[in-house]
Amino acid sequence: MNAGQLFARDALLPDGWARDVLLAWDAQGAFTSVTAGAAPAPGVPQAAGPVLPGMPNLHSHAFQRGFAGLTEYRTVSPDGDDPAGADSFWSWRTLMYRFALRVGPDALEAIATQLYIEMLRAGYTSVCEFHYVHHDPDGRPYADRAEMSLRLLRAAQAAGIGMTLLPVLYQTAGFGEQPAQADQRRFLHDTDAMLALLERLAPHCAAYGARLGLAPHSLRAVPPRSLAQAVAALHAMDATAPVHIHIAEQQKEVDDCLAATGVRPVQWLLDHASVDARWCLVHATHMDWDERRRLARSGAVAGICPTTEANLGDGVFDAAPYLAQQGAWGIGSDSHASVSVAEELRTFEYGQRLGLQRRNVLASAAHPQVADRLWLEAVSGGAQAAARPVAGLAAGQRADFIVLDGLHPTLAGLDGPQALATHVFASHGHETLAEVRTGGTCRVQHGVHRDQADAGRLFAEARARLLAD
Repeated sequence: MNAGQLFARDALLPDGWARDVLLAWDAQGAFTSVTAGAAPAPGVPQAAGPVLPGMPNLHSHAFQRGFAGLTEYRTVSPDGDDPAGADSFWSWRTLMYRFALRVGPDALEAIATQLYIEMLRAGYTSVCEFHYVHHDPDGRPYADRAEMSLRLLRAAQAAGIGMTLLPVLYQTAGFGEQPAQADQRRFLHDTDAMLALLERLAPHCAAYGARLGLAPHSLRAVPPRSLAQAVAALHAMDATAPVHIHIAEQQKEVDDCLAATGVRPVQWLLDHASVDARWCLVHATHMDWDERRRLARSGAVAGICPTTEANLGDGVFDAAPYLAQQGAWGIGSDSHASVSVAEELRTFEYGQRLGLQRRNVLASAAHPQVADRLWLEAVSGGAQAAARPVAGLAAGQRADFIVLDGLHPTLAGLDGPQALATHVFASHGHETLAEVRTGGTCRVQHGVHRDQADAGRLFAEARARLLAD
């Protein structure tokens, strides 16, 4: 990396828009200063348009990009009937498991490299990888138990995206410690084996500049004792390590938790774990009023994945009352049915509009422009979930940022707030980006990543082999 500077007429700082901003970063890729009201200095490059903080993607299952778009057909029973409700998250999960059983290390690395390049081209500058395909197709550990995790670290480095690696602890098939299913065999670890994997990965993450955390998959997949032991051991290793968990994605999950424990899943977790700012509750979709209030007060992040939640028919996160209580949140692309920051934020707001039959639901007194609030809060919550210094354009944070293309016809003549609103609500979300940088290094320029052709070819070849098996 090289130290650098950039002058921006408009830049979105953590407390809002500023004019005439001079950004400076060091050779390690961290901002040393962000100065508003500066004069353009001779020789300092000027940004092609408004500058925004790069967006963290707080929830990714990289391998699932390999079959995105291939499950969009109706499930039909052998006798030709198509009963109402036959297709759901659970029928999709069966198809996903079939694909997961085929993905080997080379295919995973090819898929992840392509995906991470797509993320950068869309304006994501870091990713939290919720990784659960650990073992070989027969469920046996690879010679190096960290094989699949290391492939993800290599993919992130090759693409140039920041990484928070979250190995998944997965032990049971349902509440009440139901035995794992045969098609879950690649995911499984006992608690000691998972902790050994974390110890193995810690020096590799440090070498790759990545953050290491833990993802207990869900309350249905990790019994209470294992959850407590694993989180305690993680925080004995690293007191600030992030913990991510799937929590209430589907109504069936809520119903099963009620039947097994007498309480709802978010309530159970808040009652039985020390949930705080280190936690990210992914798909906290189905909460009641008290759960929303308690989650907001806990300081944890609600991980929202609007395009995946729409694709799978999960339901709509009730955002307005949660945000009104200053609840932290961020976005993820999850199953990667879409890889677009703009579409993720747009779908989040539009879901609220459809439910309430109102416009500009998530605007606030501080941010009457909806896009301003969405972008800033998603960056803040995503950085917290990633446990990396990627919280925006400020000294000490990573120099992860994007530059909107002020010469693009869609944005020409617009000021910063207008350009961001247009980028989020009236563009495809990638054609209006002039640059995407991580650690100050330009990774994408006018939509082009230097390695996208080779990565795309390897992805297509890997997918063709997987679909032919």
